[in-house]
Amino acid sequence: MDKPTLRRRCLRLWRTLDRERLSRQVAEALVPWLKRRGFQAILLYHPLPHELNLLPLTQLYPAHYYLPKVADLGLTVHPLGPLAPGPFGLLEPTTEAVDPAVLDLVVVPGLAFDREGYRLGHGKGYYDRFLASVRAESVGVVPTALLFPRLPHDPWDVPVGHLATEEGVHRVR
Repeated sequence: MDKPTLRRRCLRLWRTLDRERLSRQVAEALVPWLKRRGFQAILLYHPLPHELNLLPLTQLYPAHYYLPKVADLGLTVHPLGPLAPGPFGLLEPTTEAVDPAVLDLVVVPGLAFDREGYRLGHGKGYYDRFLASVRAESVGVVPTALLFPRLPHDPWDVPVGHLATEEGVHRVR
């Protein structure tokens, strides 16, 4: 199945899920893992309506939190703070950008992931380019209903190092 067809299929599946419950479960699964690993500078994301909302992690786990902002063909990193509408209907931070080297973890949303850590996103490549440019660890967040054995991927796609579902966190590479 090609990526555009998979995207449509996954969006339909997202609409059937209890995203509020799944968001809470994935956040709760992440907390012990974050504590064990001692992450202190974490890039979250402001969720689209079909994505898991992990912003409550800021209340569950003490760390410095950041949000991405779309800038040209890439993402910039900003301390968590006031938000304003940006491209693609996303709320984005209005704080000043910081060097992405401060990050020790990038939390990555996606329409779906596979067991090798490859992500099916919206097709713009923002996260692939960003992950290729930072040294931080990465964790993809996905309900098990959208975790596939294998997704099609291109040479420029960058897999995440860990996956977090409502069942827990595990390393994929």
